[in-house]
Amino acid sequence: MTPTPNSMGFAHFLAQADGVAKFILVAMLIASIASWYLILTKAIGNWIMRRRSDRFLDFFWNAPSLDEVATHVEQHHPREPFAHLAYHGLVASRHHARHGVNKLDEAGTSSDFITRILKRTIDEDTAKMESGLTVLASIGSTAPFVGLLGTVWGIYHALVAIGMSGAGTLDKVAGPVGEALIMTAIGLAVAIPAVLGYNFIVRANRMTLARLDSFAHDLFAFLATGAKIDSQTLQEPAAGANVAPLRRA
Repeated sequence: MTPTPNSMGFAHFLAQADGVAKFILVAMLIASIASWYLILTKAIGNWIMRRRSDRFLDFFWNAPSLDEVATHVEQHHPREPFAHLAYHGLVASRHHARHGVNKLDEAGTSSDFITRILKRTIDEDTAKMESGLTVLASIGSTAPFVGLLGTVWGIYHALVAIGMSGAGTLDKVAGPVGEALIMTAIGLAVAIPAVLGYNFIVRANRMTLARLDSFAHDLFAFLATGAKIDSQTLQEPAAGANVAPLRRA
């Protein structure tokens, strides 16, 4: 029985879809959920991180000395990039002052050691901030083509069915072909938010990391030009302690 124009639509398309078409629909649904999850969690995380960073930077620039900063980061576990960077920079400065060079990782002057620690911290946090972006980029670039694949597959089966029925008039062809085009629309609906979300997150990360890199230069200047801290103020992290570091743009 040939479907009437009124019976055409997404529900009819689903009812007529074969295993390949349904697999593509499920894949697109999973991709959409994954992209929206990453977009929302990254956006909320960036907003929280900016607020915490602004509070720490306000405290840092108004602190009377690095001893006060060291006490603060020791009492409040660093949970954002700027406090993490300050924590690792202060620990590196104290460690090199107390222990000197005991292994290759600590070789060089105090300035060299602090520079390596700050760069390592920034690099590690960059990777953390960029986590999930590969998924968003992949979804944004492939979803339209996956939807197009579903359209081609649907048109092929629609034309085969029309040919077998012997009804080749335009009104018989337009409905099934139009239904198949739904897959392309779904692919675009999945890809567009992923691309926009990716661009938004990349821009936010670039701005944060640019500020972080500038802060690292200022922090290094304080540590390298004689602004010492009390060796008892800041405790070194225990062996195996997992203190997340920062990254650079």
